[in-house]
Amino acid sequence: MTTTQKQDEKIAKMSFAMIYPLYVAKVEKKGRTADELNEVITWLTSYSEEKVKEFIENEATMKEFFAEATMNPNAHLITGKICGYKVEDIQTPLTQQVRYLDKLVDELAKGHKMKKILRSA
Repeated sequence: MTTTQKQDEKIAKMSFAMIYPLYVAKVEKKGRTADELNEVITWLTSYSEEKVKEFIENEATMKEFFAEATMNPNAHLITGKICGYKVEDIQTPLTQQVRYLDKLVDELAKGHKMKKILRSA
């Protein structure tokens, strides 16, 4: 599925520092923890918690956040719809990476087991 250039640019410019607290609020509202959220982010990006905090403190954009990420080799196993798009069909790499993270946060908030969220055998 193709996203528009305008959508892709908007996503790239979003501030990770602004999005992160929204993720925390979403998962905590559903009884999950910020530590679990950080585990999900670490799994997807290979960043340490300290590195994630640096991105927040430096008010990095989503483009900057994902530019240095080493995506988990099992990220391609993340499937399903988010914001009306099937994540596996998104053509723009950055938009797909952001939507992968959105999808994992949704799964965490929905109460899925960490083993399933982290695509573990």
